[in-house]
Amino acid sequence: MTAYQAWRGLQPRKPAARLQFPPLRPTLGRMSGLTTHVLDTMHGRPAAGIALRLLRAGTTLVSTVTNADGRCDSPLLTERTLEAGAYRLEFEVGAYYRGLGMTLPEPAFLETVAIEFGVADAGAHYHVPLLVSPFAYSTYRGS
Repeated sequence: MTAYQAWRGLQPRKPAARLQFPPLRPTLGRMSGLTTHVLDTMHGRPAAGIALRLLRAGTTLVSTVTNADGRCDSPLLTERTLEAGAYRLEFEVGAYYRGLGMTLPEPAFLETVAIEFGVADAGAHYHVPLLVSPFAYSTYRGS
């Protein structure tokens, strides 16, 4: 215990417990493939009507538009078409916000959001959500 800890009445820290996570289990059978979901964090709702593209090695594999729920009507890639490797998702967020009647600076801070990600296990499910506003975005590997 340091003098400061004694003066403050603090107890020494115990070593942190090692985190143990249970193995992931599919809930409704084995799901695999690639999906996405776009949420408009500025308005607090799904981002309907965002044009997006999926590319691999510079080649466009899929071009589509999000539905009313901010999702695509079908998986971007299925278990038969998903392969291990590097991919890029491009979302046209500038056009989306202009389509809502917003005036964006010229050039827009975010015109196209590109997410580059890797697929290590082609038999797994990869969900790549996008949370977006005109000035910020976030993504993660979802479930």
